[in-house]
Amino acid sequence: MADGDQKTRSGATGGANTTLKPTDQDSPYYLHPSDDPGRILVTTLLNGDNYHTWRRAMQNALYAKNKIGFVDGTLEKSETTSPQYKAWMKCNSMVLSWILNTITKELQDSVAYAEAAKEIWNELLERFTQGNASRVHELKLELATLTQQTRSVSAYFTKLKPIWDELQAHEPVLVCTCGCTCGAAK
Repeated sequence: MADGDQKTRSGATGGANTTLKPTDQDSPYYLHPSDDPGRILVTTLLNGDNYHTWRRAMQNALYAKNKIGFVDGTLEKSETTSPQYKAWMKCNSMVLSWILNTITKELQDSVAYAEAAKEIWNELLERFTQGNASRVHELKLELATLTQQTRSVSAYFTKLKPIWDELQAHEPVLVCTCGCTCGAAK
């Protein structure tokens, strides 16, 4: 790799501080000419009842745009003296706009004054994952009472799959971190 080609994220975990160029298409600071604040990245409008579906769709869109670091904390705000500060602010504002474009007016009003996309992301996460116990109970009850009836196997599976997926999204996967050899971490 040539000296000018080396890139790491300032403020990101384990990296040196070299400049990420907004003109480099692999840079999280790169904005394509078609990117604009009015763009709607996902068609799922967050209304409160569909948080997990919305979040997954937004994560996919932000990964595709190479902007996930602005919401997951891996790309921290640059210092005001950094040459990357303006690029960070510009991209953060773009991601803020994209998020606001995909949530209801009521939710927009409650998070409109956040200065960083990560703030809104975390606020929505905290807000919509608090009451998971009752939703998990509803989903388990729905699974327990759902019957095939006159549906084809394909139609029955199509009805079951989103319930399973949402239930899985609500229940964290437990991972063994003790270093044992029992295989629980697999």
